[in-house]
Amino acid sequence: MKAIAALCLIVLAAPAGAHPHIFVNTGLTFLVDDQNRLSHVRVTWEYDELYSLLVTEDMGVDDDYDGILDADDIAKLTGFDMQWVEGFNGDLVGTADGVPMVLSQPLAPTAAFADGKITTTHLRAIEGAPTANGTFSFRPYDGTYYTAYEVGLGVEVEGSTHCRITLDTPDIEGALAMTKAELAALPQDIDMEAAGLGDIGARFATEVTLKCAAL
Repeated sequence: MKAIAALCLIVLAAPAGAHPHIFVNTGLTFLVDDQNRLSHVRVTWEYDELYSLLVTEDMGVDDDYDGILDADDIAKLTGFDMQWVEGFNGDLVGTADGVPMVLSQPLAPTAAFADGKITTTHLRAIEGAPTANGTFSFRPYDGTYYTAYEVGLGVEVEGSTHCRITLDTPDIEGALAMTKAELAALPQDIDMEAAGLGDIGARFATEVTLKCAAL
């Protein structure tokens, strides 16, 4: 979680709304079907302890603070982060050989709670289910930089042994220095979109590349 810890350094210097408030450790699982098509990606989000505490308190689960949720609590928690507004991309963008992919709304949500952290999963169906030959790229990030994502829970492929995964992690220190310098020159009440910083989270995004060989 070193990258996430580094992101916290910007909080003291950045204007309101220009630094992360939620920190999420992320995992991705790519699903290849029996027709050798990349059909889905399973996304895992592990929330930081503070945000997890706020959510459980707000939803009235784990009222005794023993860290153990019963079946009713888990049912109540499941899907709490799947109420997406229209146009929200699920903080995940993907391309197939450079062409943007269309991902479905979240499917089959799950939730768990352990060590003071909420962990959820959901599926995103890939429109057109492209044949798993070629190069696929995925980046989990929030363009507004309200939520900081780190790909620390692993990336894997299910259904194929012909794919290779690489992770291109960002230069956190360089991105922080650039961002802090830009923000320091802006008024506190600046509109980030108008300032050309509406996709500021992209500079902190890890790029996950999936290269699959033809069968």
